[in-house]
Amino acid sequence: MFEAISEKFSDIMRAMAGKSKITEKNVEDAVEEIKVALLDADVNLRVVRRFINATLEEAKGEKVLKAVNPGQQFVKIVYDRMVSLLSDPDNQKLALRGPDVTSVLLMMGLQGSGKTTTAAKLGVFLTKQGRRPLLAACDLVRPAAIQQLKVLGEQAGVPVYTEEGANDPAKVASDALAYARKYQYDVLIVDTSGRMYLDDELMNELGRIQKAVSPDETLFVADSMTGQNAVTIAKEFEDRIGISGVILTKFDSDTRGGAALSLRSVVGKPIKFIGTGEKKDDISPFYPDRIASRILGMGDIVSLVEKAQETVSQEDALRLQKKLQKNTFDLEDYLEQLESMNKMGSVDQILDMIPGMKGAVDPNQIDLGVFEKEKAIIRSMNKRERHDIRIIGPDRRKRIARGSGTTVNDVNKLLKRFEKMRNAMHKFAKNKKYQMAMLEQLQKMQNQAGR
Repeated sequence: MFEAISEKFSDIMRAMAGKSKITEKNVEDAVEEIKVALLDADVNLRVVRRFINATLEEAKGEKVLKAVNPGQQFVKIVYDRMVSLLSDPDNQKLALRGPDVTSVLLMMGLQGSGKTTTAAKLGVFLTKQGRRPLLAACDLVRPAAIQQLKVLGEQAGVPVYTEEGANDPAKVASDALAYARKYQYDVLIVDTSGRMYLDDELMNELGRIQKAVSPDETLFVADSMTGQNAVTIAKEFEDRIGISGVILTKFDSDTRGGAALSLRSVVGKPIKFIGTGEKKDDISPFYPDRIASRILGMGDIVSLVEKAQETVSQEDALRLQKKLQKNTFDLEDYLEQLESMNKMGSVDQILDMIPGMKGAVDPNQIDLGVFEKEKAIIRSMNKRERHDIRIIGPDRRKRIARGSGTTVNDVNKLLKRFEKMRNAMHKFAKNKKYQMAMLEQLQKMQNQAGR
């Protein structure tokens, strides 16, 4: 995400952070580059002007020019300004009431913005938070919209309220709320109809639904890849209906970032969630500090750790640690780790979260085929071979190569690499001092990401 602007910002921040002494001219040149990068990213012109003026005013003061590390001080100012541009401290989280009361989330947006899919994803997210969500199918205009929500709800494990043959979406929403209260669902997510463009009919329909259910959150769903068009439409929805927050879809594909960087300032409402992929759980809260850190090329260690925790349970991590300490880590365990890596996301997404890696490593140069080849080789082994590589002699290696569509040389490479890796991991698991040093380094990386 934000590849273009992040690459430019990373270069600017890297150049400034390395300076032991800077002048007003250095600051002016850097700020001019930042302005060009923001404009190229399709950020609203008024937002760019405010951002640049505030940054320039603060960065040209004695606090920066006479600082011990002026370059790093400049980076911190830009980071703080970026966080301020993106955040709304009072309204960043969903306004949900207690579990004994049904909270209502009303989803709005134009046709094709991803409302229905996002409603289902939001249901998955809330379920993980310990909530009992119910989806309400109130899009009675688009053909097959109800069926789509039913299918998505079934895939997500979230129940869907529907009324076949209904023609009044406000009544369906009201009935769904009564149903949710009766059966103790603590969140009702109302999916509404959209149009190809904003019109009075849509506004009137949404107004009636809003009046019928009195939502706790009125969420505008926008396609982040439409840039300033998403900002303009969001402003119209805010002026005519009123919104409490925004959900940006296709955020992982947004290379420019104009919508995300403009919305808070132009519309006056926070981005609350972002869609990060096509899977049912590819939705996450919008964290302004983490996004600012990524844009500036400082990584996002916190999100990386959270992704790892989602992929590997604490129980599995403890089991793996014991295996490493006893040196019983085998190819079966290695295969599990390779498959866990896939669940964490694409290589470029992971590199994006590691401090200093943005732009430093080209994900296209990483040969993912090696990992796929290794998985194929391990899957061609029987259980005994996976647990004890010492029994894999020449005949077994030939059989494994044939079964995996690889060569004996490929099998030999895997076994040698695995043996070296296992020994190194065993030493690490036994060496407490080294572990502490690694943890200290991780803490430093987190601190850098948070500056």
